[in-house]
Amino acid sequence: MAGPRRLEESFVHLGLGATAVPQPAFAGGMEWYEGYGARHGEDGREGRLVSQYSFTEDWPSWEMHPHGSELVICTAGAMVLTQEWPDGRRETVALEAGDYAINPPGVWHIADVFEPATAIFITAGEGTEHRPR
Repeated sequence: MAGPRRLEESFVHLGLGATAVPQPAFAGGMEWYEGYGARHGEDGREGRLVSQYSFTEDWPSWEMHPHGSELVICTAGAMVLTQEWPDGRRETVALEAGDYAINPPGVWHIADVFEPATAIFITAGEGTEHRPR
């Protein structure tokens, strides 16, 4: 058994057959996600990426996962998720440490950070889309 890893540095892929596969160090940027897709794309809609991020600023862009839900668990600080539903309505969900929210498939979402915040994400990332704020 390998020693402990830090989730903020080395994400985990949850794959078919109930596997959990540590990922290479997160270097930021879309290149890392493209590599992730190449490594685990065969798991399709059933694959999940478990990641952790810390934020000091509002997210710069919206995102949407068309093929599965995303679980967002706030572990420190506070943030407000805004969800934009396919019918155009917007809802906000305030999260503090210990709270979670679910971004359903096809729902655009973004976060505003009112104090430094950390969250764990379990994401069905296949086909993820982004758009400007």
